[in-house]
Amino acid sequence: MSNQLEIKNLTANIGDKPILKDFNLTIPKGEVHALMGPNGTGKSTLAKVIAGHEDYEVTSGEILVDGENILGMEPDEISHAGVFLAFQYPMEIPGVSIANFIRAALQARMEEGETFDAPAYYRELYEKMDLLQMDRKFTSRSLNEGFSGGEKKRCEILQMSMLEPTYCIMDETDSGLDIDALKVVSNGVNLMRGEDRGILVITHYQRLLEYIVPDQVHVMWDGAIVQSGDKELAIELEAKGYEWVKNELATAGA
Repeated sequence: MSNQLEIKNLTANIGDKPILKDFNLTIPKGEVHALMGPNGTGKSTLAKVIAGHEDYEVTSGEILVDGENILGMEPDEISHAGVFLAFQYPMEIPGVSIANFIRAALQARMEEGETFDAPAYYRELYEKMDLLQMDRKFTSRSLNEGFSGGEKKRCEILQMSMLEPTYCIMDETDSGLDIDALKVVSNGVNLMRGEDRGILVITHYQRLLEYIVPDQVHVMWDGAIVQSGDKELAIELEAKGYEWVKNELATAGA
């Protein structure tokens, strides 16, 4: 069995408009990869297609999770296969508390006949909330309802740390965060790094990558990856901007 998330020759449309164009990316367990690029290049589309969003039509390619093709699966099946998507804009769910939401997600993963240990659950939940500097009173609040941007992103990382997925897809988690919240959220992500987990961080800016240092950086342009390198590539992008990538592509195609 392959210990990686592998996206092979993926082409996807929304309506009649092609967004992903023969896209390829491999994220082995134990590595953190960053995907960068300007607006409109397909970064968020990629995250949603991996998670099984129904608005996108996949016309070719595969998404392999440890060798199993998850294309065509329902979002809950993809989640059970070990994939977690941290949303750029987390939804508010009135009437469903954080504690009950995460508990239901964990119980959905339990084997038949397995019992839920509520005291152990709350011990772990509170421990991870403390690491994310979340007030324990948040457990009784409706999921994301009335939350600030930083509170929503901390809640996403809390869910991710409790569910312990094999592959984490983080869609612009730094969006809307001030520097203090960015450091806290980044610390939560770094605590999840390990040899049994692969992480994809999608971002516009190098700032996040100062705190979550990637093993590989990929630059996306017009639905495909056009450059890859180490963390120095992100620094170069910060200095030169995305217009530099456009010019490089034009020069290569000349």
